[in-house]
Parts: sequence; structure tokens; C-alpha cells
Amino acid sequence: MKILCIGHAAYDITMPLDRFPIENTKNRVPELVECGGGPASNGAYLLGKWGMDVSFAGIVGKDLYGERIKKEFESVNVDTTYLEMSEEHETTSSFIIANKSIGSRTVLTYRPSDMKMTPVELNFTPDIILFDGQEAELTKTYLQKYPNAISIIDAGRAKPEIIELAKMATYVVCSKEFAETVTSTHIDYQDQQTLIDLYKKMEALFKGQIVVTLESKGSLYKYHNQIKVMPTIKVKSVDSTGAGDIFHGGFTYGIANGYEYEDVIRIATVAGGLSVTKVGGRYSVPTKEEMKEKFHDFR
Repeated sequence: MKILCIGHAAYDITMPLDRFPIENTKNRVPELVECGGGPASNGAYLLGKWGMDVSFAGIVGKDLYGERIKKEFESVNVDTTYLEMSEEHETTSSFIIANKSIGSRTVLTYRPSDMKMTPVELNFTPDIILFDGQEAELTKTYLQKYPNAISIIDAGRAKPEIIELAKMATYVVCSKEFAETVTSTHIDYQDQQTLIDLYKKMEALFKGQIVVTLESKGSLYKYHNQIKVMPTIKVKSVDSTGAGDIFHGGFTYGIANGYEYEDVIRIATVAGGLSVTKVGGRYSVPTKEEMKEKFHDFR
């Protein structure tokens, strides 16, 4: 199975704090965690770490952060042939405050609007394409060129180009925010019917199989014609950075290895759940050994 991950790559600088800082105050940071980040980028890193044949396509600057991201990929055998090192732009940086007391994170990211990857021909035929919509035009080109590839979208924000790509995907694995926005439906966890209504509206919009990530509430999906919610695993959360990205990476791994659909979602759930117990997107990707402890049929 040859996997292409295409999309956003950034360099994350995380400051873990015991509580969120008060506005207009000075704060001494006791710890700093730095690593690569980005939805498709983190998905590629997980897939490489778990032994899959994966290539990443995206753009970073030809600078210190870009070189660090490249080395991180290569450390887990991710093919970086299609990682563009631009001399015109600096690597996108994300500054993250991780509130360890409740496991939340606040992210500030700047990426120039004209920072786009140069179109490039692949020297292989992908079996699976995981994408986050950042390189929308090139992603659409690949989806059209490789119609037999299984396509999985990490749909975070309901931007027009991401909605268009989602309509082309085999699997639409999206955030609660994306689903609520495109369906104009608000989820009320006290009213199960709102979950059902939202899912049915999603089915009317998208041809692919749909999974809606509900953060701490689990995942909404359909199996054997039943709309269901898979709960998250119980862990102590210290940093939720990258949890959704790691969910998508785990989902892609499950699809690539031929698991039953509900087990695919279970693998993604365990991977995403374990990730919030550590600080930093890359550093929170669980090992296969950690996965086996929580999911006995993991291979």
C-alpha cells in the first residue's frame, strides 16, 4: 500500500502551562516543546512511525524549521521527495499554549495566503490519499488523476475549497465544527435526535462514508446502517494538540491494513486518545506497542 499525504506542514512551538495566562501579564515559561505539526503532516508522521510506505507532499521554507521538519519525517522513513523547500517563504510557525490543567490548547498560526506548493508529478500511483485541503488545487488534480485511490479528507474548517474536496472523498472524516457549519445543525448532547439529524444531512451532502469527530465526546459514524457514537478512551489529558490529526492518521492506517470499519474507527479513537496524554503533536504519536496495550487486535 502506497500512501500519499498532502497538505499543511508547520513548525509547532508549544508552551505547556498549568493554567491559561491572564491577559496583559508577563509569564515565565518553565518548558518549551518544539516539533513539526499540521494535519496531513502529523498523519504522515504517524503512518511512517507505524511502518507504512508513505510520502508527504507540502511546502516549508528552506530554513531551520523546514530542515527540522524534513529530518523528523526521515527519522520515521517518510518519503520527502515531494516536500518543497521554498526560498521565497519561511516555514509556517504555530505558537501553542497548552493548558495542562484541562488539556486544552490555544493555537496561533500565520501562513501567507500566497504560500502554495509548486505542482509536481508523482513517480508512483498512490493507493490511498490523505489530505487536509491546504493544497486544494493540487489535491484536486491528484484525486482526478488517481480515481481508484482511496481518498480520506481531514476536514477541519468549512471553507468552500474543503467542502468541494470533501464531495470527492471516499471517507469524509471531519470535525464537529465542519459538520455543524455545512449542515446548519447544532449538536445538543442531551438530545440524541440532533446527532441523527446532523448525520443524515451530512449523508445528503457527501457521497463518501462519514465520521464526525466530537472531541471529548467521541466519534459519530454509521455501521451496519446504524448511526452510532464511539466514546473516547478515559485518560488524563494534558495537551490536545494534534489529537485530530493523529485520529486521521490512525484511521488511514486501519483502512490501509484492511481492518473492519468499526475497528478502523476504534484504532483512530485509541490513537487520538493516547495522544492527549503527552505534550506536542509529533511527540504524542503513540507507538505500536502502546496501541497494542489498548487494542489487543492491533497489528
